[in-house]
Amino acid sequence: MLKDYTPPFTATVVQKLLDQGAVLMGKTNMDEFAMGAGSTDGAFGPVRNPWSYAAPYRERTGASPDSDWVVTGGSSGGSAAAVASLTSYLALGSDTGGSTRNPGALCGVVALKPTYGLLSRHGLIPLVNSMDVPGIMTRSVSDAAVVLGILQGQDTRDSTTTAAPSSLTELPEHFDIKNICVGIPQEYHAPGLSEETLAQWSRVADMFERAGARVERVSLPHTQYSIVCYHVLCHAEVASNMARFDGLEYGHRSDEDSSTDAMFASSRHEGFNDVVRGRILSGNYFLLKQNYEHYFVKAQRVRRLIADDFKRAFASGVDVLLTPTTLADAARYSDFMQEDNRTRSAQEDVFTQPVNMAGLPAVSVPTALSSRGLPIGLQLIGPALQDKKLLCVAQWLEQRVEFPSISDGGEESGLVDTREPTVDRVTHDGLNYTG
Repeated sequence: MLKDYTPPFTATVVQKLLDQGAVLMGKTNMDEFAMGAGSTDGAFGPVRNPWSYAAPYRERTGASPDSDWVVTGGSSGGSAAAVASLTSYLALGSDTGGSTRNPGALCGVVALKPTYGLLSRHGLIPLVNSMDVPGIMTRSVSDAAVVLGILQGQDTRDSTTTAAPSSLTELPEHFDIKNICVGIPQEYHAPGLSEETLAQWSRVADMFERAGARVERVSLPHTQYSIVCYHVLCHAEVASNMARFDGLEYGHRSDEDSSTDAMFASSRHEGFNDVVRGRILSGNYFLLKQNYEHYFVKAQRVRRLIADDFKRAFASGVDVLLTPTTLADAARYSDFMQEDNRTRSAQEDVFTQPVNMAGLPAVSVPTALSSRGLPIGLQLIGPALQDKKLLCVAQWLEQRVEFPSISDGGEESGLVDTREPTVDRVTHDGLNYTG
């Protein structure tokens, strides 16, 4: 739909990075219009997870790089792959229901979804206006904090932005975790949660407890309704937002010229893939006069209940919530494609979607490699505008799990089919990496 289209302006978050001397390397591949959970439905084809070519996965599974490669997660899979493969220092994504945290977890990078309104959405192509947040992907929590400090703050071109609660440049090197209460939501023991992810969740909870933090079980009773609620609200707003792509003003225009309506319908049929068209159709169905109260209004009420669950949990004294980010490690592309997009999205975003509906900050931190040699990430969720405290806890966790990132070990370890990448401990010294 946007092939050969050149935007007439630069997004606020991108301009802020450019103003600080950042070098824009390019745009990354993703699910079309951010609709998907695997980065398999993009106009440029599927995104391959760099860990598919790392030694742990190849050696433990005997995988063939041509047929057994694994997905990055989505929708911002290209951004996660760029950071994981050392192609870039940071990458931006869009997070509407987990679209940065999901690929961040599967690609072994830090993925931050800030509080709604803390970063400007000006220039972010909208999917669900009430949930969209520009996401940040980096290789360390301290790097994510640096980027957040640059990007946060009010923007006169986005009325939903709020003033930054505090300047955020560097996180404290030593954080006292004994003053923190970590909540474990009992409803996040979802069907399909892999044993390895559950084991990492328990291991990290024990790690907090041994360090002196209070670890308490909490209840978020309306979590089970989040997937259905999200899909109704998402599809309804998609139907509205995608109306701008009509073949008249910009973007793809069909050669059909029998009438304006025919050209309009043909342009949208040719320019959108099946997933986007399906969401537009169902969204318009939810918004029909006879269905509006039954679907859209009811979903908004459930959304409020979900947000109230988080408020009660944090009001009880909990500082952060610890949850899985995804059900399991990355799936092979051939296995992932056996189910339809809607089913995959419902499965993959079960832990991430509620946060967007409540407008809260969340960060995914890689914690370990699975038995297949693929990353497993855990998610930390904080109260609104408590992004700095959330990142302090995330950095404390990062320093202790010692996740083995793909290292830049010279020519012999490049991420290409014919070479073997090494895995090594990575230390972070400011903005410089040493493998």
